[in-house]
Amino acid sequence: MSATIVTSVTTSQVVLAETPQEKGLQIAVAADQHAAGWNDSQSDMKMVLRNAQGKESIRYLKVKALEIPDDGDKSLTIFNQPRDVKGTALLTFSHKEGDDDQWLYLPAVKRVKRIASRNKTGPFMGSEFAYEDMSSQEVDKYDYKYLRDEPCGEWTCYVMERFPKDKNSGYTRQTVWMDQAEYRLVKTEFYDRKKSLLKTLIIKGHQQYKDKFWRPAEMQMQNHQTGKSTVLEISNIKFDNGLSKKDFNKNSLKRIK
Repeated sequence: MSATIVTSVTTSQVVLAETPQEKGLQIAVAADQHAAGWNDSQSDMKMVLRNAQGKESIRYLKVKALEIPDDGDKSLTIFNQPRDVKGTALLTFSHKEGDDDQWLYLPAVKRVKRIASRNKTGPFMGSEFAYEDMSSQEVDKYDYKYLRDEPCGEWTCYVMERFPKDKNSGYTRQTVWMDQAEYRLVKTEFYDRKKSLLKTLIIKGHQQYKDKFWRPAEMQMQNHQTGKSTVLEISNIKFDNGLSKKDFNKNSLKRIK
């Protein structure tokens, strides 16, 4: 993630922000800068899909990500199990401004499909995460409004709203809870185009890596309108894997094993 609006911000500047909009933006910029410098990462994920009746299906994935200092991050999500989705892969190029680029490789038809901007509100592989949720949340793509400070578990959180600038977004706004000490994202509520509560994301089990970077062990997305949910259990997180832009190339999607 990267920020271009403000080049330098400190916690004290967040406190001194004058309007709720200015303070919300400064919190977002501070969080972005606090998380910068991780270079690249790789992790394993277990995806648990639950329908409204509680029936589960499980998928296993590998996720690779690359930090791009002058633009949004690149990520590659690869399904390894079960057999019916093995080899399916999503390549995402996030951008600071404008539409993100996403391509989905479907091994059954041996075809790379570009995800159009208007279709990014759709569910990613049947989960409660939309395609737009799979992009990095770049600062410049939202307007912000600070709401309040609030206890959240063992931490004190900033609570703020962010409003997507993208007219094709499936959300009119998101309410975000972020802890004040390390800018760890704790919870996000997503409101649909009718301004009704659609989903809640709960993020748990944050662990620190390389004495700086925080990553969660679990992400739970609950759809309040359908009763469905998706849980991502994250493990084997590793940094500095030597990844580069050539590892995130749409022409190589078909060669993924």
